[in-house]
Amino acid sequence: MNLRSLFLITFLVLALPATADTYDIVLLGGRVMDPESGTDAIRNVGISGGRIARISAEALQGKQQLDARGLVVAPGFIDLHQHAQDEASGRLKAFDGVTTGLEMEIGVPDVREFLRRKNGHSLIHYGTTASHPAARALAFGTPLKDPFLVAPAGPSTNDKASEAQLRVIEGRLESELDAGALGIGMGIQYTPGANRLEVIRMFRLAAEHRVPVFTHVRSFGRLEPGSSIEAVSEVIGAAAITGASLQIVHVNSSCTADGLECLQLIAGARARGLDVTTEAYPYVAGMTTINSALFDPGWREKLGVDYDALQLPDTGERLTKARFDVLHASPEAIPVMLFANTQEMVDAVVAAPLVMIASDGEDGHPRNAGTFSHILKRYVRERGAITLMDAIRKMSLMPAQRLERSTPAARAKGRLQEWADADVIVFDPQSVGDRATYEAPRLPSVGMKYVVVGGVVLIDNGVLVANRYPGHAIEGERHGSAP
Repeated sequence: MNLRSLFLITFLVLALPATADTYDIVLLGGRVMDPESGTDAIRNVGISGGRIARISAEALQGKQQLDARGLVVAPGFIDLHQHAQDEASGRLKAFDGVTTGLEMEIGVPDVREFLRRKNGHSLIHYGTTASHPAARALAFGTPLKDPFLVAPAGPSTNDKASEAQLRVIEGRLESELDAGALGIGMGIQYTPGANRLEVIRMFRLAAEHRVPVFTHVRSFGRLEPGSSIEAVSEVIGAAAITGASLQIVHVNSSCTADGLECLQLIAGARARGLDVTTEAYPYVAGMTTINSALFDPGWREKLGVDYDALQLPDTGERLTKARFDVLHASPEAIPVMLFANTQEMVDAVVAAPLVMIASDGEDGHPRNAGTFSHILKRYVRERGAITLMDAIRKMSLMPAQRLERSTPAARAKGRLQEWADADVIVFDPQSVGDRATYEAPRLPSVGMKYVVVGGVVLIDNGVLVANRYPGHAIEGERHGSAP
């Protein structure tokens, strides 16, 4: 063999891997949509090592090849507001296209225990904020116990904290941030004893640790004092004077009839350089616990509703004053749905460009199972109120960008680009939709053909693959005080 032949053989051997890569998974011929780059084209997607390794119009080879022709290929949805963290809810989220479900509104009582319990046992990615209500309950000597996320109305929710108690709250929140929390979660309406100074101190703590505050604002309705406008103004003001980033949760249910006015407040804050964002879910009914401080005297007057606006999720029972009084006094965490909004206002808020989508998912409410597919069905396909690309952006890229303040890991999520995390969904835009209703809230959504979580196929040809738990923790990484 002459030198020329040896050189040619060596060249071909070295060149072979570059021209014949075999990926773990290849999604073939789908409509690839990436909300950050604006890509909207028929492409093949190669996945290896939990990452998107290649997006190409050329043929790709994979150990597992999935036919995506005629289907949309998009980044997996990120739910920043997912209370139910059990496996049954994880299944519902997967069928709804959610690959990451985070408990960010209020957080959990014990971050280390939450992350330990979920490790190796979660279908989708998970994470949480540090819970101000739980830290407050601890400071008042009444630590929260499951299934409570906030304490029943009492001293730990309604009384002013002393200076010593405030130091306990701050210390606990710092410890929870060190355990991997992604921010500070506050349910101010559930802790009315937290005065303006306490709120500012919690925002100051978040700013020092360079993490956002996710908050349920202090009150709702139009009556002053205590209106939705006042409540939103309070937290925007706290963000302005401390420098903290802020996510106002479920602006649809916190602001009800004044939803568009509240959005104008948020838009004004953003136009002046404040890092303020918000979210909404596409349902007229909210859900909470009936024995929380939210139902302290005056709630009916604030909302302009009566007891029959309350409905028990499992039975459909509408409440009377007598029934409410009994349940409100219960020591158990009793869920209740609150019908206080209009479809017209929900539609307007959901379609607003600065609003991302989050479910506020809790067992017993259809939003736990159907929020994201409902957006694709009602707002994209049926009403044309949102383009498909905008819907994907609201449910993937925007939540990922909100998380970037908490962890650099978010920069690889919410995108369908080479070297992004392989959290990918493949769905039929003509059939995707929710089935869950108030009467049957646990029906899974339809239309998700494939769901890939961390490079692992979780839903294959519309069927959940058994005994696969590819979800991993999304944790904060920058918890030290600012220099």
